[in-house]
Amino acid sequence: MIRRIALASALALATAPVFAATYTLDPGHTQVVFAWNHFGYSNPTAQFGKVEGTLEFDQAHPTKSSVNVTIPLASVNSNVPKLDEHLQGEDFFDSAKFPDATFKSTKVEQGAAKDKLKVVGDLTLHGVTKPVTLDVTINKVGEHPMRKAAAAGFDASTTIKRSDFGISKYVPMVSDDIKIHITSEAIDAKAYAESLKPKG
Repeated sequence: MIRRIALASALALATAPVFAATYTLDPGHTQVVFAWNHFGYSNPTAQFGKVEGTLEFDQAHPTKSSVNVTIPLASVNSNVPKLDEHLQGEDFFDSAKFPDATFKSTKVEQGAAKDKLKVVGDLTLHGVTKPVTLDVTINKVGEHPMRKAAAAGFDASTTIKRSDFGISKYVPMVSDDIKIHITSEAIDAKAYAESLKPKG
């Protein structure tokens, strides 16, 4: 009986899907939202409408994973056009001179729970590169029901000081601390590339 159970377990593991692959961040299901305090009166948010990136993720060994993300800063959207224009200007992002923000992971550590990770990496913003740590929650890993391809979903958060990146206009009246929340679905890179090909 014990041998049968052991054999059944081995077969189950052998036939279980393995989600160790290169993934593409799905821009339609990826959001980078940031929030700040405005003169103590309100806590506005804005998000970037375009996020591009790849993820190397091994479900069995998540600390061996890595991520590389590029965010075109001109895609910022606060739902206030004049504010978007101001954010892109020289007082803040200066996106004409520094068009992209990038994040490249350098280390992944296991968090306090199985579904928690600490992702350490280099954030480049406004021409300055600084180390940043993301607190990551693995939401789900498995076959995407619509795409029929391997997928992985994550939420992540961090807080940065914008003055560290040379963006210090109106500090401290407009907060130096910027809270960032990220949510993303990542799809097997080959399957994602196939989905972009014209049909027929």
